[in-house]
Amino acid sequence: LDMEADLGIDTVKQAEMFAAIREEWSIPRDDTLQLRDYPTLARAIQYVYDRRPDLAPGGSVEASDGAATVASVPDTVEAQASTEGPPSAAGAVGGSSEVAESVSRRVPAPMLLSALDLCKKTAVRLQEGSRIVVMADRGGIGKALAGRLERLGAEVLLMAAETDAEVLASRLEAWRRDGEIQGVYWLPALDSVGEISELSAEEWQQAVTRSVKLLFRTAKQLYDSLDSAGSFLVSATRLGGRHGYDDAGAWAPLGGAVAGFTKALKRERPSALIKVVDFEPSRATAALAERLIEETLRDPGTVEVGYFGAERWGVGLKEAPLEEPFEQVELDSDTVFVVTGAAGSIVSAIVADLAASSKGIFYLLDLAPEPDPEDEDLKRFRADPEALRLELFERLKAQGERATPAMVERQLAVLERARAALAALESVQTVGGQVHYRSVDLLDGEAVEKVMGEVRERHGRIDVLIHAAGLEISHGLSDKSSEEFDLVFDVKSQGWFHLLKAAADMPLGATVVFSSIAGRFGNAGQTDYSAANDLLCKLTSNLRTSRPQTRGVAIDWTAWAGIGMASRGSIPKMMELAGIDMLAPEVGVPIVRRELQAATRGEVVIAGSLGVLLEDWDREGGLDAETLQSRQRGPMIAGFEARQTPRGLVVEGELTPVQQPFLDDHRIDGTPVLPGVMGIEAFAEVSRLLVPDRQILAVEEVEFLSPFKFYRDEPRSLEVQAFLGLEAEEVVASCRLVGRRQLAMQTEEQETVHFVGRVRLGVQLPPASAIEVPAVPEAGLEGEDIYGVYFHGPAYRVIDRAWRQGSVVIGRLSEALPPNHIPEDRPVLMAPRLIELCFQTAGLWEIAQSGRLGLPWRVTSVTTHRSAEAARGRVMAVVQPGSDGSFDARVVDEAGNLLVDLVGYRTVESPVEVEAEALARLRSVMKNAG
Repeated sequence: LDMEADLGIDTVKQAEMFAAIREEWSIPRDDTLQLRDYPTLARAIQYVYDRRPDLAPGGSVEASDGAATVASVPDTVEAQASTEGPPSAAGAVGGSSEVAESVSRRVPAPMLLSALDLCKKTAVRLQEGSRIVVMADRGGIGKALAGRLERLGAEVLLMAAETDAEVLASRLEAWRRDGEIQGVYWLPALDSVGEISELSAEEWQQAVTRSVKLLFRTAKQLYDSLDSAGSFLVSATRLGGRHGYDDAGAWAPLGGAVAGFTKALKRERPSALIKVVDFEPSRATAALAERLIEETLRDPGTVEVGYFGAERWGVGLKEAPLEEPFEQVELDSDTVFVVTGAAGSIVSAIVADLAASSKGIFYLLDLAPEPDPEDEDLKRFRADPEALRLELFERLKAQGERATPAMVERQLAVLERARAALAALESVQTVGGQVHYRSVDLLDGEAVEKVMGEVRERHGRIDVLIHAAGLEISHGLSDKSSEEFDLVFDVKSQGWFHLLKAAADMPLGATVVFSSIAGRFGNAGQTDYSAANDLLCKLTSNLRTSRPQTRGVAIDWTAWAGIGMASRGSIPKMMELAGIDMLAPEVGVPIVRRELQAATRGEVVIAGSLGVLLEDWDREGGLDAETLQSRQRGPMIAGFEARQTPRGLVVEGELTPVQQPFLDDHRIDGTPVLPGVMGIEAFAEVSRLLVPDRQILAVEEVEFLSPFKFYRDEPRSLEVQAFLGLEAEEVVASCRLVGRRQLAMQTEEQETVHFVGRVRLGVQLPPASAIEVPAVPEAGLEGEDIYGVYFHGPAYRVIDRAWRQGSVVIGRLSEALPPNHIPEDRPVLMAPRLIELCFQTAGLWEIAQSGRLGLPWRVTSVTTHRSAEAARGRVMAVVQPGSDGSFDARVVDEAGNLLVDLVGYRTVESPVEVEAEALARLRSVMKNAG
């Protein structure tokens, strides 16, 4: 019996089995082993006898042939079939089911990347002897690229965008016989095909063939060549320069298929340079050709890169939990739902949840025929599936057929889909909703139009269109047939095209497409599935302009636990090994309803831990450490290591208290504590590292969550994370300052987020208006009075006099302060001691009110207009206490220049009480005896 075809033992389990066999009989590992050579149990037994002749019972075991097999590399996964939406375990995507509390809602977002001059060189060399394939676009970029490559000495095979599959294969094979092919540039996705809704079915197929199906054939034919550090495949898209994740949405959305394919190919060919480069709509040819070459030669750590203006953008993930209450859109008994893939067990459960909430009108579409509730096998399957399994074995035997577990499982799979479809129907009927089941092939445009015409005639609109249909068959690219690729790709993509085409003249309230983390990150063995899913995401993004009245939602699911095909066989084990959490049904089922009620637009990732999918392709994320460190001149990150990750820019290093005055002179109860103002400075330094030409407009929404302490005066490592995203046309860096400590009796480090905040960067600061300068009274709180209360050392004794003037409190900056940091010539961006002047001045007011010290807690916004060194004359902080317990402050010089503008400063009360005599003196000056 064939292990996969007859017994249903996928290659994951086969790999596990061979590992167990080696261990049991002490057989050395053989890296040349191919599982395809051992498709049956008989051949597996012979494998043992061949390597351990002493175990053989005097003869060999005959091995049967003829059963279908799948290819595998030694002890790895290459094939796993599924008929559900979530990904299988092929390659990277595979985890544990304990996710009920850990599931996160994240959104893909534009993430600013470093300029190429800050990136490492790749292993690719474009030079004499390079042989490169260029599949051209229709706009001339391919021709311009070929010319530049030839001037570098390369030999180029330039093919026109209209090349068909047979001609392509023939020319590639002939060219490869003349020498090794180093790389491929794939450019057809630079061409826009216009409005998708205006294409005919034939034009759609031609477009996807040019953009991605020929790419599949090319990559498969050159698969062996794309397996070294010097080889490459660079594809180009024109989604808009930020991969469709900005407000404009995807411009030429068919590029999503190319992006998804490219990401999946990188998972299969990690040694090669493989990336997708996105561009804005433009007529430029020479500039884009130059950038494609530059991207080939630099940055080995980024797979998705885009150009908008002069800046490079990637795609990152941002945490984005739904905020309560999220019921902005009502789903009721008049809501018209159209749902594809309705016979899937996951989709059936989601339909039940939507029906219970809305009692609405449901049109359930699936390839499976409408289930007959009176079917005896279906009844038995619902009551006792194991008993039916045994009976089916006996039936096959009685019919004289070769009964195998795989044959029985195929029959049970049909019944399982019937059971799921019946459950969906009953769930709507039970709550009093209306339900219509239609068996329809989504690849048949006329059949889809007929069903949608029925909806149009009865209701004139669709409120919610959910496209959950899909097929997944995982094989490595070298073993994936064109028929398989087309089937997996078309069920999702062409099915969606037919649905949107048929609904073109109807009001369409919201769409939901089921994508996958395989579409977002790519996955080995799933080039077709990844391409189709990412295409759905980009078509959803395109709705922002093509159908702005429609709320488009794309959900990148992780694999589900306990329900659906991904919960069976070896997939949960592979997911666990990959560190990827599976999704508990009780968590996943309500998500579609919640996203609809929240009026979501865009793509969301629903997953717990993503494990290997977030691992970096390069240790520094492609950054050139030496070049980058030359820019790190500020005192907080000078000499720190930096790397680009899917979570943003990460800068990590060590600070030593006795070497830095801002630590040594900032001790609480003798322990050095990182000042909050230096945390603000760290955020600014890291955020501006990649965009030195932008100005820091403000540091906002700062929260001081936990003090960062240096115990026993020992050095500590800290990490600053900055996700440089986009808001309107400003770059906004979401920052975290993280500390880690190895605690006694603990095996893992304790990780603590100490500070968070946002840095807003723009072209230039607006001019600051002149400020009225307060008069300095003859008497006030002097430095010795203030620092008899405060804990600060010399470098942070920033106030030499403080007084009250009407409703404000004023603190004057001390002259000739010791250095804030060593070496003192390192420039700061946020004038931290001027912000500290605001904090301490506000603190004097608070002490007068409560008798206790206040420690920094929050800052709504702070902007630095000038440094203390640029001030004219003495400097003062004018602090306005608010009725809500917050403070606003402005730092001015004697010429009326605004240096710092601080809004919404708040503190948390320290348990330390101020000594009575010092408190009395302070209160008398503040004219507040209370």
